[in-house]
Amino acid sequence: MVDAYEDPGTPDRRGGWAYLAWLVRCQPWRSLAGAVLASVWMVLLAVAPYLLSKAVDDGLEPGDTAALAGWTTALFVVGALNAWVSIMRHRTMTRVRMDAYLRTTKVVVGHTVRLGAALPGRMGTGEVVTIGVSDVHTIAGALTVVGPGVGSVVVYVFVAGLLLSVSPLLAAVVLLGMPVVAVLVGPLMSRLQGTESEYRERQGVLTARIGDLAGGLRVLNGFGGKELFADSFGRDSQRLRAQGYRVGSVTSWMQALGVGLPTLFLAVVTWLAARLAARGDMTVGELVSVYGYVAVLIGPVAFLVDMGYQLSRGVVAARRVVRLLRLEPDPGTGAGTGAADAPAEPSVLHDPASGVRVAPGRLTALVGARHAEVTAVVDRLGRYGPSDVTWGAVRLDAVPLDQVRARILVADNEADLFAGSLREVVGGRREPSPAEIAEAVRAAAADDIVQGLTEGLASPVTAQGRSLSGGQRQRVRLVRALLADAEVLLAVEPTSALDAHTEAAVARRLRTARAGRTTVVTTTSPLVLDQAETVHYLVDGKVAATGRHRDLLEREPGYRALVARDADGADQDAERDTRAVTGPSPGAGTAAGTGAGTDADNDADADAEGAVR
Repeated sequence: MVDAYEDPGTPDRRGGWAYLAWLVRCQPWRSLAGAVLASVWMVLLAVAPYLLSKAVDDGLEPGDTAALAGWTTALFVVGALNAWVSIMRHRTMTRVRMDAYLRTTKVVVGHTVRLGAALPGRMGTGEVVTIGVSDVHTIAGALTVVGPGVGSVVVYVFVAGLLLSVSPLLAAVVLLGMPVVAVLVGPLMSRLQGTESEYRERQGVLTARIGDLAGGLRVLNGFGGKELFADSFGRDSQRLRAQGYRVGSVTSWMQALGVGLPTLFLAVVTWLAARLAARGDMTVGELVSVYGYVAVLIGPVAFLVDMGYQLSRGVVAARRVVRLLRLEPDPGTGAGTGAADAPAEPSVLHDPASGVRVAPGRLTALVGARHAEVTAVVDRLGRYGPSDVTWGAVRLDAVPLDQVRARILVADNEADLFAGSLREVVGGRREPSPAEIAEAVRAAAADDIVQGLTEGLASPVTAQGRSLSGGQRQRVRLVRALLADAEVLLAVEPTSALDAHTEAAVARRLRTARAGRTTVVTTTSPLVLDQAETVHYLVDGKVAATGRHRDLLEREPGYRALVARDADGADQDAERDTRAVTGPSPGAGTAAGTGAGTDADNDADADAEGAVR
C-alpha cells in the first residue's frame, strides 16, 4: 500500500475511467496477483463439480471403491487448497482497495493544500466534504473488479470449455448467456451513472448548506430567519430524497437482475441437461457436473452484474475527484519562478495597481468604502492572486512561494479555527512559550477569554470557534496571527466585531506589540486609524490620499464622511464604557468581557475620545 509519506504519484485527470485505470497501474503486481488468485479461486470452484462427476461415473455407479476414494480425496484436497487461495485473494484485494483509498485521499488532500485560498471560490465546501467522506470509498470499492471481476470472466470461459466436452448445445447456451445479460443490464448502467451524478451534486449542495446553517445558527436566530432557512433546507432535502428514490429504483433493478438472471440461467441449462440425460445422451455423472457448473456460474454472473453497478458508481465518484484535480491555483499563487530570493532585509511592498506603498517597520492602514477593493490590495500584497507587487527590488511573484509564506502573513477576519485546546488553536504550527502566549493574549485584549474558560488555555475550542462569540473568535485569530511573528502582517478587519472600548485597547496594544515590524490593517474604525503611522485612503481601488488619520480628517471630505459612520458608533460605545468605568467603584475593572484591566481601560477611553473628535 502507499506509504503515509510516499509520493502518491501524478493522477490521470483525463476522466473517471482514466483515473480508475491509473489507480490500477500504480499497483500492477498487486493487481495482477489479485486477478490471478481470484481466477484460480473461481476455477477451482468449477473443478469441484468435475471431480464429483468423476466420483459418480468412475466410482459410485460401477461400485469401484478405490476410484471413489481417490476422487473423493482429490475433491477434499482441491477444497482445502481453494480455501487457502480464497484467504489470499481476500487479503490481496483488501490491499488493492486500501491502496486506492489512501492514494486518492493523499492526492485530494495534497491538491486542496496546493489550491489553498483559491479552493473556496472554485468548489463548494459540501462537494469537497462529499469527495473526502463518500467518493473515496466508492472508488476503492470499484477496484474489486480487478480481482473477482477478472476471475468471473476467466471461470465463465473455463466452464464453457468444460461444457463443450459434455454438450456443444449447453456450451452455446452458456456462451450466449452473457451477451443477453449485457443487453439487459447495459442501459441500466448508463441510466445509473446519470442519476447517481445528479444525486451527488445535490448531496454536495445540501452538505454545504448544513455547514452554513451550523455556522450561522446564532445569526439566523438573531434575525429571526431560522424558520425561513429551515423551510428552504426542508425543500432541498425533499428533492434530494426524490433523487435518491430514482437512484434506488435503478439500483433495485440491477440487483434484481443480478439475482434473477443467473437463477433463470440455471433453470434453462438444467432443463436442457435433464432432457439430454433422459434421452441417454448424457451420463448421470455428467448431469451432476452440469448442474454443479451452472450453480458455480451463478456467483460469477451475479458478481459481474454487481461489478457493473459498482463501476458505474466508481466512475461517477472518480469524475468528481478529477474535477477537483483539474482546478489550478489562481495565477500568481503558484510556487513562483524562483528567479529571485526574497529581500534579505525588511523592504518596501509596493502595489502598482493601487499605488499602495507599505514602508517596512510601520503600522499602515488601508481605508476604502468598498471592502472588496481593499481586500483585493491585501490579496495582491500577500500573493493570493495575480500581482505586479514588488518587494524591495524584486517582483513578489518571482520569489519562491515558501519564502513569501514564511515572511508575509495574511490574517483574514474569517480564517478557519480548528478544533483543539485554546493553546493549540492560537499556537498554530509553532509551540510558543507561556510568556509569548501571555504577551499575545494581552496585545489582543483576550485576557477575559482565557480567564472565562474553566481550564484556561487548556480549554477545548470547537471547530470554527463556535463555542465562542464573534468578538472572541476575532481576538483569538488575532492572538494566533501575533504568535506567528511574521515579518509582514496583513490583517483584514482585525477589530470589526469588537466594541469600541475593546477596539481602542487592541489598536493601541497592536501598535506596541508590532513595533518595528511591518503591519498593515484594513479598517474604517477611527480608533484603529488613529494608531496608524500611515493611512492610505482608497477610492475605486486606488490611493486617493495618504497621511495621518487626523490630517486626512481635516483635508479629505470623502475620508471624513466614510470614517464618521464608525465614529458615531464609537463615540457612543466609548461614552457607555466611560460611564461603566467611572461608576460606583472606580478602582475596579469594567464589566467582564472587555479584555483589559483598569489602567488599560482608562487609556482606551482616552484613545477613543481623541480619535473621534
